[in-house]
Amino acid sequence: MTFLRQLTALIPCARSGPLTLVRALYCTGLASLMLATPLPAQAGGGEIKIGNTMPYSGAASAYGTIGRMEAAYFKMLNEQGGINGRKINFISLDDGYNPSKTVEQTRRLVEGDGVLLMFSAFGTATVSAVQKYLSDQKVPQLFFVTGASKWEDRKQHSWMIGWQPTYHAEGMIFANYLLRSRPDARIGVLYQNDDYGRDYLQGLKDGLGAKASAMIVKELTYQVNDPTIDSQIVALKASGADVFFNVTTAKFAAQAIRKSDEIGWKPLHLINSISSAVASVLEPAGLDKSVGLITAAYGKDPTDPQFRDDPGVRDYFDFMRKYFPEGDATNMQNAITYSRTMTLALVLRQCGDDVSRDNIMRQANRLDRELPMLLPGIRVRTGIDRPSAITEMQLQRFTGRSWERFGGLVGVRN
Repeated sequence: MTFLRQLTALIPCARSGPLTLVRALYCTGLASLMLATPLPAQAGGGEIKIGNTMPYSGAASAYGTIGRMEAAYFKMLNEQGGINGRKINFISLDDGYNPSKTVEQTRRLVEGDGVLLMFSAFGTATVSAVQKYLSDQKVPQLFFVTGASKWEDRKQHSWMIGWQPTYHAEGMIFANYLLRSRPDARIGVLYQNDDYGRDYLQGLKDGLGAKASAMIVKELTYQVNDPTIDSQIVALKASGADVFFNVTTAKFAAQAIRKSDEIGWKPLHLINSISSAVASVLEPAGLDKSVGLITAAYGKDPTDPQFRDDPGVRDYFDFMRKYFPEGDATNMQNAITYSRTMTLALVLRQCGDDVSRDNIMRQANRLDRELPMLLPGIRVRTGIDRPSAITEMQLQRFTGRSWERFGGLVGVRN
């Protein structure tokens, strides 16, 4: 299977009392020990202990599939002999998407479990809550699950490196597209009322430059616990907007598509990349109602017919059937996690026998590789002057059946 050699060692659950999700997974043999570098340095054999926090409970629990997918990937690696002879010990704890809980669990991972690095921690607010602590401890924070732009100055945040393009940079991509194709557009924006939503909006405004105040005619927000966004869609239509910049998560993205169709509002609909999956957003909304949507992408959607015979996609489905059969192979979160975890495996392989924290960061800044589940031409490239591992995307338009890419790759470095 392309690129895949993984590390897994099961941890006996000797502890009494309630088990964390991942400890329970260890008991059932589903979790695999994760890729962390041993404390100062670990010579020959042994294990690589990796820490992670994930919302297995609470309002964002749907994203818990990310941690389960990572555990499955490390299980595969371990079955194949590990990385450079070391098994991965992956310890993933539930933080319920609560920053105070993230602090508690992260300290437990670092001071109690002795992890060498944190990988793929989920959420802007939660990663923010532990950023300074981990930096002070000189614990690498690799490939976290947020596109927040606040850490893109790598020289100021040398113990952190993101993976996906930043939300701000993606907003600029949409702005540049509108300036080229619809310079007289009247833009209505709906965004989540937090750093995630505001990053996208600021990117749009920065990209539009002096024209932003004239082109953006309405800005509305929603809260993550709102039941619907129907009233916002009605208000955006009433504003006279002929372009809709939809910065929402999956549930609200599907609602926005349905409601726009229901009230006969037919703007040019720009939808952010994290909510563009066919299986989890467009199908629930209605494929016929999604025709004409435009998004920016960097990964292959495994449900897209154009990738039916793609070797990377076939390998991904084979992996899901063997190592994560209870997971949803059509979920873009799982497909993206597959590539993100593969990226960490590359870093650890490059470390060779030196799995010190310092060398982990050196190698994390020396990647230049195409991955099989990224769109053609998009590479994972890292360096101390690069804001994240992926800094290119491509615009695509939904045909009613699949996404059709257009234009070339667009750089998203701010």
